Amino acid sequence: MPSRRTLLKGLALAAAASAVPLPALAQADYVPPLHQMRGMWIASVVNINWPSKPGLTAEQQKAEFVAWLDVAVQRKLNSVFVQIRPTADAFWPSPFEPWSQYLTGTQGQDPGYDPLGFAVAETHKRGLAFHAWFNPYRVSMQSDPAKLHPDHPGRKHPDWILPFGGKLYYNPGLPEVRKFCQDAMMDAVTRYDIDGLHFDDYFYPTNTAAFDDSATFAKYGAGFPDLASWRRNNVDLMVQEMQQRVLAAKPDIAWGISPSGIWRNKATDPLGSETSGGQSYDGLHADTRGWVKKGWLDYIAPQLYWYIGQPPADYAKLVPWWSDVASGTKTLLWIGQAAYKAGDPAQAAQWQAPGELSSHLTLNRKHPEIGGDIWYNANDVKVDRIGSITTAVNDHYQRPALAPVLPRLANGEPPRRPVLAYALRRSGGVEVRAVATGRDEPFLFAIFRFDGHASSEAFADARNLVAIVPGDRQVRWTDPDGKRGDHYCVVAVDRANRTSKPSNGFRVI
Repeated sequence: MPSRRTLLKGLALAAAASAVPLPALAQADYVPPLHQMRGMWIASVVNINWPSKPGLTAEQQKAEFVAWLDVAVQRKLNSVFVQIRPTADAFWPSPFEPWSQYLTGTQGQDPGYDPLGFAVAETHKRGLAFHAWFNPYRVSMQSDPAKLHPDHPGRKHPDWILPFGGKLYYNPGLPEVRKFCQDAMMDAVTRYDIDGLHFDDYFYPTNTAAFDDSATFAKYGAGFPDLASWRRNNVDLMVQEMQQRVLAAKPDIAWGISPSGIWRNKATDPLGSETSGGQSYDGLHADTRGWVKKGWLDYIAPQLYWYIGQPPADYAKLVPWWSDVASGTKTLLWIGQAAYKAGDPAQAAQWQAPGELSSHLTLNRKHPEIGGDIWYNANDVKVDRIGSITTAVNDHYQRPALAPVLPRLANGEPPRRPVLAYALRRSGGVEVRAVATGRDEPFLFAIFRFDGHASSEAFADARNLVAIVPGDRQVRWTDPDGKRGDHYCVVAVDRANRTSKPSNGFRVI
């Protein structure tokens, strides 16, 4: 594995590109934010991203994951969302569910190392946040319970699972299932140093009785007008209780969901969006708008996987709708972006334009409620078929950005003000040395460069931010664009992305 010095060198090279002027597209009055979600999803189900296939050795799996982190750094991201419970299984030694088959090819087989522990540690070495991505109810991508591991909960409790559409699911209507799923996920939350607990967009698989939970409805559905209302309440309970359990166990981590992008269509509900696509409220029994309004989430990241102007679901109409939903709440709004559609020959002509995704982020700027984006999926962020990711990065990620601060953590104790020991000219540029003060080691250091002395307001945005580097008791970093006369200051950043007061300034002579 690379040393911290090697990592800092790589981050310095990545940051060098961040110091160039903003393009014309950015507009002269645009102020780059200090905090912005820049994430990507790394999927494990059916080996979409990592591991790329089952049965790789532990060292091969480790190398693949590190390569994904390299992609994140290259694309100037600050967070990864890694799927560690794709089908009621685990990417860590869980006492609740078996090892995932996507690791070794055999469910229950030990991969020879702790993938989650390794992934979290390597992510943090690079100054990135690690969000643990869970699928709450999916048990298997095939429909035969006998093919589950003999010790699988679905084998021990066959009444817990239901088949539908060639797959198996836990029955969300059973209180014991809801508690078990929470226990299984909270095991990872409490045992690992993760930065967030993340659900994807799969809840109930259908809004019909073909998902046969009629016996459960007969037992627990009293007082509900219909099956759909009862199912929706079951999902509500999962969401609300997960919030309560996260707050009780680890209140410093983020809890959020990335649902499908349409809550309800306006033709169905006057509160809905001007769309005519599948409705999560009705189809998946997921009241995504309600969760935001009730304050049950730290953030919501709707998957707005449509191009601007798309008839059934126009990105340009959904963005203001979601912004209005989030407005006035304490739920942060991030947008799920369809990197996988850009340049795909099977997609519409609009997705063949390299600037489509960049245009999405330009549109987002008009809505201050939007605090960033998450890209799906990692492979498309890496491959960048028609240069769409490069275009978006060049247009919008010219400055580094810290991940967002959760509103409920914003007033917490900030990190101690660091000391800037020196800023000296070297053969490769200007080397700065930041030193932590106080007991806690910063998670990151944010390095600012100015033409002259800076006011305290100059640290509120990223106009003068030249690099974000992993924290330590002390860090050396070289600015390849630094020169005589430049002024430097350093800010310490904690795991909640709170920032310290700026360090002392240092002028390069």
